[in-house]
Formats: sequence, C-alpha cells, structure tokens
Amino acid sequence: MADALPKILIVGGGAAGLELATELGHKLGKAGKVEVTLLDAASTHIWKPLLHEVASGTLAEAEEIEYLSQAHRNHFRFLFGRMEGLDRANKEVVVGAITNKKGEEIIPQRRFKYDTLVMAVGSVSNTFGIKGVDKYCRFIDTTKEAFRFQKQLVETYYIQSYANQSRQRDKPLSIVIIGAGATGVELSAELHEVTKLLATYGLEGSIDVNITIIEAATQLLPALPPRLSQATQEQLIKLGIQLKLGRKVTEVTETEVHTYDGEVFDADLKVWAAGIKAPDWMKNLDGLESNHINQLVVDQTLQTSDSNIFAIGDCAACEWVGHGGNVPPRAQSAHQMASTVAKTIVNRLKGKPAVPFVYRDYGSLVSLGKFSTVGSLMGSLMGTVSVGGFIAYAVYLSLYKMHQVAIHGYFRTGMLTLSNLFRRSTHAKMKMH
Repeated sequence: MADALPKILIVGGGAAGLELATELGHKLGKAGKVEVTLLDAASTHIWKPLLHEVASGTLAEAEEIEYLSQAHRNHFRFLFGRMEGLDRANKEVVVGAITNKKGEEIIPQRRFKYDTLVMAVGSVSNTFGIKGVDKYCRFIDTTKEAFRFQKQLVETYYIQSYANQSRQRDKPLSIVIIGAGATGVELSAELHEVTKLLATYGLEGSIDVNITIIEAATQLLPALPPRLSQATQEQLIKLGIQLKLGRKVTEVTETEVHTYDGEVFDADLKVWAAGIKAPDWMKNLDGLESNHINQLVVDQTLQTSDSNIFAIGDCAACEWVGHGGNVPPRAQSAHQMASTVAKTIVNRLKGKPAVPFVYRDYGSLVSLGKFSTVGSLMGSLMGTVSVGGFIAYAVYLSLYKMHQVAIHGYFRTGMLTLSNLFRRSTHAKMKMH
C-alpha cells in the first residue's frame, strides 16, 4: 500500500530541492520503494543564478520548469503551499492556508507526514534592519520578485519617458543596486542594455538610464581574487555604471538612498542585493539548532540536530573543513549537497551509514552578459587559475547545464539547448532586419 511506503518530504524547489526530488523519484519513487514529495510556494522553477536575467527581461520563459510536469515525468508528488511550522514529535510539516487575491481562504492549513524531511528552502536577502529597505527596495530572491521588478522597470520607463516628452526636458531613469556581489554585478550589466530592450515596447523615444552600485566593502566581488575583481570593476566603468564602494547604506526612502557619509543618491528604482539569510521562520524551528542568519546547523552528513531531518543549499550551515568557515552559499554547493543526501537516503533504506559531504570548490564565475565573463577555476592539479572571455563563459554556462542535466537528463537538456540556440538565432536575424 502507498500509505505504508516511507515518506520523504522535501521542502523547497530550488536548485537543491528540485534536483534531489528528481533523483530520488528516479531511483526510488519509480520502483515504488518510497513516496517522494516536493513542497514549494511557487508553481514553477527557475535556476536562481538566472533571476537577474528575469529581472532585466532578458531570460526566455522557456527556462521555467512547471513543478507538476516535472513531478509527473520523474515519479514524485508536488504539493503547492508554504511551510510555516514543524511538529517533530508527530513528524509533520505545517503548511499555511492558501488565500485568493481578495484574502479569502480557499485551502485551509494542512499537515503532511514525513519519515525523512529535507529542508531546501534557500535564502532571502538580509536587510540588516536598515530603515526603509523592506518598504522601498525591490528584491530578486524569487522568480515572483524578479518578475515584479521587471514589470516595475517597464512601467517606470514608460512614466519617465512620457514625463520627459511632455515637459520638454531630459531626466534619466536612475537605478540603484545596493550590494556588489555576483547578483548585483550581474544585474547591473544586464540592465546596461535596458534602453535598447525597453525600446521594443513601442515607445517613440528613449531615455538615458543611470545605473549605480553601492557597496559597503571597498572591493567588488569578494569571492574573486583582487585582480579579477579589479578587471570586473574596470569593465563596469567602461559600460558607464557608477561604482560607489566603501559606502554603507543607512536609509532608503521612496526616491533616495542615503549613505553613512551623508551622500544622497536619487533612485527611481532600488534593488537590494547585499547579504543573505535563511527565512526568519526557520529560526528556532521546533528546537532545531540554527545560526545567527537562521540557517540550520548540520553535521558532515548534512544532518540537523534531528536524525530524521537534513538541510541542503543556502539554508544549511555546514562547516567547510580546513577552511575556517562554512560551505559558501553557491549553486555548485546546492548541487553537491543534493547528490550527497540522495546517496544517504538510498543507504538509509538499505541500513547502511550516511555519506559524508565533501565540498569541492570549482571556483567563482561572474557573467557580465554579452560583455564579459570573469572568474577563477580551482582544481587539484592546476590550483587556482584566473579565467576570462570565452573560456570563462563556457564554464559559467556549463554550471547551468549541470543543473539541467540533473533535472532533465542528457537527451532533454540537449534538445532544450538546441531549441534555445535556434530561438536566439531567429531573434538575432529579426533584429538585423
């Protein structure tokens, strides 16, 4: 009977959660050995490192994956809802009620049983309690937020263009990005093309767009070596992006961003991309140990303080042995963690021990859209190597292809790649004409 099958519940359909659900569905769900369930508050998935492309409007909708379709093809269940509590004593996850746009409850609060629970809820922006950030800044932590930013970007462009024409004066559209990590830097490069992109919406005239990055640290991209950070900085300056480094933001208002030194930046659009944390509701989650940014503390097998609960991806705090800190919150970490926990769950069903997680850092790469890709690659034979240009872009693209292979398999990934190349080629020819 299905009810007697061991229940594996995965909360969060990001890179780690979706890859894990897909792999376990193939290895265990298809054979009827377990019941694999994925819970997420969205109905579709987009690889998080691509969200800056969603926000800028440069990502094709074809990159979205429907959870229900993915579940059907890969022998797991999908549940739509948002986790809001945990009952460890009864091995149940509490899922909040679902309401319509009018605020009317259409599905009541529910509880779902598990034998093994895997938390893979990812991360959200850490605002550090700075005044006005939550109210006036846009975030791109989720697909929904990225699309909201894209919509506001288009609307603001329309409004500013009309105002400039009616008042016979030119006022640029000001976009301020707070945070110079990979997300902020990649978003700024994508938005550099915003005038050309938004002109396709049928506006008669175009307006200037001023993009500014504000960063508390004195260096862009702290994950990269200083030389590559400097190279990225020079590239952004060539694109006309203003960099304000070593400036800590103290307040955000409806139209301005204030820094500690008294400087004030006009901002029609404000994006917060400085720092991450796990969602606030994960702090003290029914007694599970968490750290100061709400991540669940796990051991070297990615197990929490409860032997039946694991945590993977950005919401997990796992010691990076030999490096004096935790495994960094990157897509490659999520991919490796999902693979390790899948092996452990298979082993547990056979009465075998858990598989230790060993993080292999393959380096850091940052894409500046069509302009450049820079980063560092790491390996046991070559040590750390700085890369740029086509090689860096190819490796950056391969990280996404690894994620696609994990959820689609080699054949389907190949077909999707060919489809994307054909669509982009057709789009480029249309632009030429």
